[in-house]
Amino acid sequence: MADDVLSRLAALIVERRSALVDTSYTRQLLDAGPQKCARKLGEEAIETVIAGIGTNSNELCAEAADLLYHLLVLLEVRGVALTDVLHTLEVRMAQSGLTEKASRKPQ
Repeated sequence: MADDVLSRLAALIVERRSALVDTSYTRQLLDAGPQKCARKLGEEAIETVIAGIGTNSNELCAEAADLLYHLLVLLEVRGVALTDVLHTLEVRMAQSGLTEKASRKPQ
């Protein structure tokens, strides 16, 4: 179910590229470019962290939804397909998190 909702939302974000700019927040974000989208994702991440520290589950749920939406917008503006991200997660799920993390090359 979750990946279906995310897939449908990602498809809707693609559709919004051709929406009227004065009627679509998504279109405005996409037109603003990757830097604006990344900054907005960062803001939503901070709000999600703050909600996660709190005790209101509904607030955390709402912030997490905003975070996922803005992540999908950033992926779209950068031309990264959700299916590629899901594939990466699928590959990582085939091993323990500790093993996967240890296999990453230091940067």
